[in-house]
Parts: sequence; C-alpha cells; structure tokens
Amino acid sequence: MPQGTIDPRVNPSDETIGTKGFAVRFLLTAGNSNGSIAAFELLVPAALRLPAPAHSHDHYEETIYGLEGVLTWTVDEKQIDVGPGQALCIPRGAVHRFDNNSSQDVKALCVVTPAAIGPEYFREAFAVLNAAAGGPPDRAKMAEIMRRHGLTPAVPPT
Repeated sequence: MPQGTIDPRVNPSDETIGTKGFAVRFLLTAGNSNGSIAAFELLVPAALRLPAPAHSHDHYEETIYGLEGVLTWTVDEKQIDVGPGQALCIPRGAVHRFDNNSSQDVKALCVVTPAAIGPEYFREAFAVLNAAAGGPPDRAKMAEIMRRHGLTPAVPPT
C-alpha cells in the first residue's frame, strides 16, 4: 500500500480540546502519520475523577508517559501511579480509567498505536461533559460515542 505524502512539521495538529482545565492537546493524528501513531498531551486538574466510564479498546495500544504530577490509572482493576519520567503501556483489551487523586495538576503524554482514535472522539465526548454542566454526563450518550469510536465501555460493578 503506497504511503501518503506527509508534510513534516513540529506539532502539525496542535489542537486543544477540553473544558475547565481537563483537556487533550493533539500533537499528531492519523492524518499526520499515515495512520501509524496519534499523540496528545492529557491535562488533568487536581482532584479530578474521570467522569467517563472505564473502557477498553481492541484496535490499539495506549502508552502513557508522565510529564507533571501523578495520575492514577486503574488497569484491569490494578491501580498504577504514573509520575514524571514513568511510562505505562495499556494493552489492547485491558479495561482502564484514570483519576487525579492528588492536589497537583497533571500533564501526561499519550501515544496511541496505530492511530485508531483522534480528535473527533474527544470533541464529541467533551460536548457531552459540557452539556452536563458539572453534573454527571449522560451515560447512554457517552457510551454511544465511545462505541462509535472503537472504545468498549466497561460494565459498571454491581
């Protein structure tokens, strides 16, 4: 399969999507990498619990590299703190989520290989979060968006 032409530039995407300090800033997307990689900064304010459900994905790995602060990831029910200079690879099929359990804002680099998810997912998900106006997001809408973008929402514990 022939490769597309890529215009090599630093941060060709460089798009920030988010709300109230909780955001993703895309550095590379599938369109910038012939579909091989997507990379974005994840910004998580202090004491934020992820409002979206835990999920898995079968079509890509997600690697997290800590830049600032400590983010607690729960991967297949195991809690793992990722701080500056630490990396965590979340394999395909692993159910995961994150929370910022600290009083410090967090910044992490997320790398998705291959680039099976991009800004479109985050635009739609943050629209649902914004519509909730600080309350719990519409779980049915969030689950539908997740499924459409290749994420499988985890069944809530009973």
